[in-house]
Amino acid sequence: MGSFDVPLDDERTQLDAFVNEYRSALEITLDGLTEEQTRRRLVSSATTLLGLLKHVTWMQRVWFEECVGGTSRQELGLVQTPDESFQLADDDTIASVTAAHRETCATARAVVADLPLDTVVTGHRAGPRTLRWVYLQVLRELAHHCGHADILREQLLAADER
Repeated sequence: MGSFDVPLDDERTQLDAFVNEYRSALEITLDGLTEEQTRRRLVSSATTLLGLLKHVTWMQRVWFEECVGGTSRQELGLVQTPDESFQLADDDTIASVTAAHRETCATARAVVADLPLDTVVTGHRAGPRTLRWVYLQVLRELAHHCGHADILREQLLAADER
């Protein structure tokens, strides 16, 4: 079921559907690629396909576990900055990063399950936000990085065809 198949009057269902669609779309960009391909740097930044999935995992932990859940990055064992979240460890693999992403998504769903969109959350460094705001921020970031991932995948496949 795509995100356009949900009832138009149910905002929460729509937001969940869009967020889940982009979560899946990011994972799909790794399908059929080798470990080397997913780690290959094609741009001047540290951005790689596997690094993107690691980053969006971190990003969702920041928004759902820190901002909504109220647990600090330090307590969560998270790196402090977005730039650090792209860095791959030697033991990061497609399987391990994907598993961490899926675990994070399940935790995020649990954190927000019983909260209305108008709930004010106070874990954001710049002050209170509504859960609706958090959803929109996460959706914006996921969509943004899906575009990056699509382009990186296209570049990888084109380069390896030669």
